[in-house]
Amino acid sequence: MRHSTIKSSLFIKNREKLYKLLKNNSLAIINSADEMPRNGDQTFPFRQNSDFFYLTGIEQEKSVLLICKGCKNKDFKEILFILKPEKTLEIWEGHKLTKNEAKNISGIKTIKYLDEFSGILREIILSSENIYLNRNENIKFETSVPYKDIRFAEEIKEKYPLHKYERLAPLITNLRLQKEPEEIELMKKACEITTSAFHRVLKFVKPGVKEYEIEAEITSEFIRNGAGGHAYLPIVASGKDNCVLHYVSNDKECKDGDLVLMDFGAEYANYAADTTRTIPVNGKFTERQKEVYNAVLRVMKKATKLIKPGNTINKVNEEVNGMIEKELVKLGLAEKKDIGDKKKRDTVRMKYFMHGNSHFMGLDVHDVGTKDTVFKPGMVLSCEPGIYIEDEGFGIRLENDILVTENGQIDLLADEPVEVDDIERLMAE
Repeated sequence: MRHSTIKSSLFIKNREKLYKLLKNNSLAIINSADEMPRNGDQTFPFRQNSDFFYLTGIEQEKSVLLICKGCKNKDFKEILFILKPEKTLEIWEGHKLTKNEAKNISGIKTIKYLDEFSGILREIILSSENIYLNRNENIKFETSVPYKDIRFAEEIKEKYPLHKYERLAPLITNLRLQKEPEEIELMKKACEITTSAFHRVLKFVKPGVKEYEIEAEITSEFIRNGAGGHAYLPIVASGKDNCVLHYVSNDKECKDGDLVLMDFGAEYANYAADTTRTIPVNGKFTERQKEVYNAVLRVMKKATKLIKPGNTINKVNEEVNGMIEKELVKLGLAEKKDIGDKKKRDTVRMKYFMHGNSHFMGLDVHDVGTKDTVFKPGMVLSCEPGIYIEDEGFGIRLENDILVTENGQIDLLADEPVEVDDIERLMAE
């Protein structure tokens, strides 16, 4: 485990909150993530299912959590099933959690091995009326891959067709949106590591370096500081590829006079940071680059103030769109009459700014929550305006992570350089 120890009290608290939301005489079943095949006999590095980690703190594969509300057997209120740490398995794959270790991490008293799962599951199901099943209900994502939750749901429904089945995702989503103080500290650490990586990049970037070399510098700083790695595939886009929103090939040479847009974030204890910075490859912005950069920065500063209790992503987007439109006029990219025309304004703006300003953040970089979710203290969102001028061969995006508080907001990346003078000065050192 690279990250610092997380007290089991966080996971106990999270389960208690979920328990209160369950109907009486119910069973909730939460599976760990799959080990995903890569090629041949290889798998991708294991990353725990976010919901499972949120409720247990367990980062080991092949684990299952049962939460029973209304069980006569009090030992069955919470049960965590884990792999049996057999010697042969550990020779090939390394240490597996003991029951005592799993208990200390999760705070769950009843720990069982997987070979007991089927029998205990049947006993609890037959004494329960409702069964809560989990699955990924991210609005923007749908996969054709039948992952563990999907396979399990099909199996359980076929075996026990007469029970009432409930969706667990809406309940967990409601809980994950507002972060506990312990979670916020982990996100602050992820942001701290991300800021450190950006400082390293500022000293490294110069004409002739490859985008993948910049990615390597970021990766090295992440790992050196105890991060699990990247929270998502990093974007290192130089030249005209600044304008490709999800450019991830990172294989070009950074050339004198170009900008390099970097969108990256550390994952620490499974919690994400997410930043974007756009810097001059040679250390000095041209006058036009500086003009556009400062326009985006002005929008970012104003938009940050909108991330406060009572607002929503849709409302923020609407106001940010208006800010961008005014900046486009100042930059000579749009005419005032077009911006004032309701039929034309969206088309004109979308040519230069074609994405939203914010998304929720947490255990997933694009975390649970919708565009109409009302902001409350403890929620964390990105703030990422941009202007992309394909005709001029460059684009600029800036992004920080904003914590909603009772009185407004806190910028978790406030220590990361963003002013033109600071960037040019640090790159010259």
